[in-house]
Amino acid sequence: MATISDFTPNEMMTIAAARALSNDDVCFVGIGAPSAACNVARLTHAPDITLIYESGTIGTAPDVLPLSIGDGELCETALTTVSVPEMFRYWLQGGRISVGFLGAAQLDRFGNINTTVIGDYHKPKVRLPGGGGAPEIATSCKQVFITMKQATRGMVEKIDFYTSFGHGDGGDHRQRLGITTKGPTLLITDLALWKPDPETKEFTVVSMHPGVTRENVQETCGWKVRFSDRLEETPPPTELELTTLRELQARTERAHGGKKGS
Repeated sequence: MATISDFTPNEMMTIAAARALSNDDVCFVGIGAPSAACNVARLTHAPDITLIYESGTIGTAPDVLPLSIGDGELCETALTTVSVPEMFRYWLQGGRISVGFLGAAQLDRFGNINTTVIGDYHKPKVRLPGGGGAPEIATSCKQVFITMKQATRGMVEKIDFYTSFGHGDGGDHRQRLGITTKGPTLLITDLALWKPDPETKEFTVVSMHPGVTRENVQETCGWKVRFSDRLEETPPPTELELTTLRELQARTERAHGGKKGS
């Protein structure tokens, strides 16, 4: 078992996210941190997980992390590749995806995601890449996991734009809109694991990573943090988990010449 000095917060975040996936999951994977977590899961405890990327690749098993959904590595290692309309209409909107794994530029306490703009939409401070397939993933997957680094600029009281709908204003907002899927059920950050309150749907810290304090969590979050009455400590990474992640990142670094796939 690794010690606290053996791993970084980012490694802890990726491994904690990987652990949330099971061998039977059919997972719609986002690029970046979600992709790293999903592939660590595939290479460790969930070898039969089905990874699906937005470009239409099904059952892909990349040797290195993709730079984008159009990376040739995904198609070359997939069981099959289907058209984007088929991917969204038959697989995603057909209810065949058990987990959608997303990242976020901005996130609020109810799991609503902004990946469109920072600031006013018409005169933004930063224009982001946009939603891509994330809005459909957020409403059509049976449940959604979110992973991101904690920072007050990212975890905010109110997002600047609703790109992907989480739990809206909380409570039964999803149901009132006719959305029948669970929505965000887990948030994995570099400091903690969060789950929505069963009634209010506000994210609540249920586990803090080794060495992290409540103060660390609060000072990097833009809303007043709620902590579970049964707060736990996340188990540190195992040697297998760390080795698998680091070897995956090293292969990616060599393949992409320093460009980032995670």
